[in-house]
Amino acid sequence: MRTLYNIFFIIFFVLTSPYYFWRMWRRGNWQNGFAQRFGKYDANLKQSITNRHTIWMHAVSVGEANICTQLIRALEPRVPNLKIIVSTTTTTGMGELQRKLPAHVGKIYYPVDRRKYVSRALAAIRPEAIILVEAEIWPNFLWRAHDKKIPVFLVNARLSEKSYPRYKRFAFLFRPLFAAFAGVGAQNKDDAERMKQVGCKPETICIAGNLKFDSVQLNGRQTLDVPAMFRQLGVPPNAKILVAGSTHNGEEKILAEQFLRLRKKFPDLFLVLVPRHFERTKEVARELQTTGVSFVLRNELKPDKKFTAGEVSCLLVNTTGELNFFYEQATLVFVGKSLTSHGGQNPIEPGALGKAMVFGPNMENFRDVVREFLSAKGAVQVQEADGLEKVFGELLADEKRRAELGRNALEVVKKNQGGVNRTVEMILKHLDNGEIYVARAEQL
Repeated sequence: MRTLYNIFFIIFFVLTSPYYFWRMWRRGNWQNGFAQRFGKYDANLKQSITNRHTIWMHAVSVGEANICTQLIRALEPRVPNLKIIVSTTTTTGMGELQRKLPAHVGKIYYPVDRRKYVSRALAAIRPEAIILVEAEIWPNFLWRAHDKKIPVFLVNARLSEKSYPRYKRFAFLFRPLFAAFAGVGAQNKDDAERMKQVGCKPETICIAGNLKFDSVQLNGRQTLDVPAMFRQLGVPPNAKILVAGSTHNGEEKILAEQFLRLRKKFPDLFLVLVPRHFERTKEVARELQTTGVSFVLRNELKPDKKFTAGEVSCLLVNTTGELNFFYEQATLVFVGKSLTSHGGQNPIEPGALGKAMVFGPNMENFRDVVREFLSAKGAVQVQEADGLEKVFGELLADEKRRAELGRNALEVVKKNQGGVNRTVEMILKHLDNGEIYVARAEQL
């Protein structure tokens, strides 16, 4: 089985690597840490883990990086002698780790799942446990960890309706991998049952809840003065702010056209567009120009540049890590990747800020979260673009309803918090030498 997988993986890697290298090049800053993707780490990292108990956490991208940050804050006081290394796959994920984690936490890129690279990485890090955030299943990495008797935990685990059949179809490959997990923190009962069906041992599974409800606590510190930015752009103090977060291809043009029509009824309406991938900036800018929306790029704002009222009607945010600061100032929020794309983006972030939010029909990646928001009347879901404009108009005209939606959304977030602590308890309970960590820490 392993030999067959590695043969197919090499073929897959050779065929797809040009595309992935192109994506890395588009996003920029790809040279930093590039060797880490092949299991090569510098002397400073190796020195930092010498004679230390080390845990390796893996966060695929931005959302998982936020969860890792919260887990670390909860775990470190319990085991203060622990050295934590966090890996990520994307450059945007690395940016989040560098912004939100202190210097003593190691940050690396996850190795490509070739046997040689994985073996080199595990030999260098020498983790005593591995924590994977959500279902990031790479066979060589897990096989090698199992061979070295390293316990592996899967936290915030979920299997979507799309991925679940694939894991079932290839059960001959994945069932032994899932069966080897030392502990699994599922988001809900449905996910727990699915984890059993794909091979996880029932005694290793606990229902911890969705950790993304806890990760929103990370944004308490204000580092971006958005009101000052709006004053610089000439936005009136009491203007209505429509923030479209993590938008995808096709959504920006729809929103811009609707925005122009809505402005006839709400002359002070201001639009903030935050595309999910900043490398699409030129594409989005061209679309805005065709619609006639006057806009400014976030990274081109200079302190000495002032705009008159009405000169600019849209801010196109082409930076990363700032979305929540714009959500804080929103009158109304649109959650992207839900109208023209599939999967949806995180609705918990605006919900935690008590903001009225709207999203489209395609929120598959947050199915259970969306169900909770809708049942509590904490969000509005539309089924097509025309319905979106109608809902925008109704909510912009109804301050009382916006406030009610925001209060209800915040209650949903509060009700679902606590998963991080439950996950930490699960890890410490299942970790064979967790008691050693605690005992040694108490002696220091």
